[in-house]
Amino acid sequence: MPHRHPKRPPIPTLWLMTDERIGDGLWRAIDSLPRGAGIVFRHYSTEPGKRRALFAQVARMARRKRLILVRAGPVPLAKEAGTHGRGTLRPGGIRTWAAHSRKEAVAGKRAGADALFVSPLYPTRSHPVAGTLGPVRAAAIGQALDIPVIALGGMNAARFRKLRGLGFHGWAAIDAWLPDQKRKAVPI
Repeated sequence: MPHRHPKRPPIPTLWLMTDERIGDGLWRAIDSLPRGAGIVFRHYSTEPGKRRALFAQVARMARRKRLILVRAGPVPLAKEAGTHGRGTLRPGGIRTWAAHSRKEAVAGKRAGADALFVSPLYPTRSHPVAGTLGPVRAAAIGQALDIPVIALGGMNAARFRKLRGLGFHGWAAIDAWLPDQKRKAVPI
């Protein structure tokens, strides 16, 4: 019998990026995601044991809601559907990649990335002093690479609608998924 490779999941058009500052809002944010959306679990600063436990909770919720869960960081975690950046990729998993420049986008493509998170498009609370790319420059980063490009940085649904003609596959955010944070998001 021939060996069958696990089928890769489709690349979501909507993504939640997690980190420590999301706090207990994590559960509300995950709950607000539609079926088929993705989560990039970051929580880089969380102590390893607590990070594994938190990831397990997120994985259970993601499975129940049929979400794609990608782990950032070099240490594999149970039940992940892929990895963000370098790191061990499980068979059938997807690899996402951060790209803040054309050089980083090309490096991601060469590393086998299935999707690029191009950022920051707009000012963001996650990186308040970072310079922004703006929509046109951000779109140019991923052009002609034949890879889905996800807009990140100050994103929300209204901003994404304005970007449709620039070739973005989807968008990702933290604050946009937190109902109580929408009013506090960086202004358009």
